[in-house]
Amino acid sequence: MKFIDEVEITIESGKGGDGVISFRREKFAALGGPDGGNGGDGGHLYFRGTTRLNTLVHFRGKKHYKAPDGEPGSKSQRNGKCGEDLIIDVPIGTVVLDTVTNTIIADVLEEGKLLKVLTGGRGGLGNHYFKSSITQTPRHQTDGKEAEALTVKLELKLLADIALVGLPNAGKSTLISVLSSAKPKIADYPFTTLEPNLGVVKRGEESLVIADIPGLIEDAAEGKGLGIKFLKHIERTSAYLHLIDCSMFLEEYEAVESYALIKAELLKFSEKLRNKIEIVCLTKIDAMSDEEIEKFVNAMEEETQRKVLPISSVSGKNIEILKDLLFKAMNSIKENE
Repeated sequence: MKFIDEVEITIESGKGGDGVISFRREKFAALGGPDGGNGGDGGHLYFRGTTRLNTLVHFRGKKHYKAPDGEPGSKSQRNGKCGEDLIIDVPIGTVVLDTVTNTIIADVLEEGKLLKVLTGGRGGLGNHYFKSSITQTPRHQTDGKEAEALTVKLELKLLADIALVGLPNAGKSTLISVLSSAKPKIADYPFTTLEPNLGVVKRGEESLVIADIPGLIEDAAEGKGLGIKFLKHIERTSAYLHLIDCSMFLEEYEAVESYALIKAELLKFSEKLRNKIEIVCLTKIDAMSDEEIEKFVNAMEEETQRKVLPISSVSGKNIEILKDLLFKAMNSIKENE
């Protein structure tokens, strides 16, 4: 399931170091020959593709990236040290665009390939460089060239790892806002979500992409409601999280029927979904007693023949456990690829 993840950052190469004016100091010569060294070149700025990253979430905090400047020259004809090149790692599939012209500067398609985007400034020349038979004691130098700078937009087409499915108003939009930094529009009525919302869930250095699929209804596989438009996206995800709002039912069998309805629509659309990892959660348990929660969990586990996790996005109950289950599912899939 593809979405666009994007972020704007400012990038800058290194400025060239200045050349210097210097003369040798000798015992019997107050002003010896010129010995001012050249400045070092500024660092270049590159983008590099890596499979270790699959989102742009790590760019959310830092917005400015600058390669080191070159150092100025010094006496005794010593040249300044060049600034180190700055390499920015991005997920493969990232497109770098100039925000002013909206043109593509770099298209990151290969693992480890360096793509130079900005060139570091050349180092300036010291006065030793200008010595000649005519000019024995030059008293001028040149400054290092200025750095290049750009504001760029990074765009990445993301393939969602996990889809959130369930009836309209099952709590998917609220859950995605709790699990990630996504800010979907949420209202208290069915069919709140008309387009998928994307969220990136982080745990340490790991991250995964979840997609809030608009609420499905009976006969969705035949195109009713939002239907096939979003069912086809679920087929492309690695796993799915099935949410059942148990607070809206008086009896356990009603929640079981709700689960069975959506499950039937998924399998009617594609038998491939039968083999995908499915995590089942009862939502909005903050509105229920412990006794009611236990009854609904037991009924659902009997129906699904798997563990069912009760959660509350409002109180945060079992949200961290759910997050661990999501990463466990993704790591299991990667190990078996």
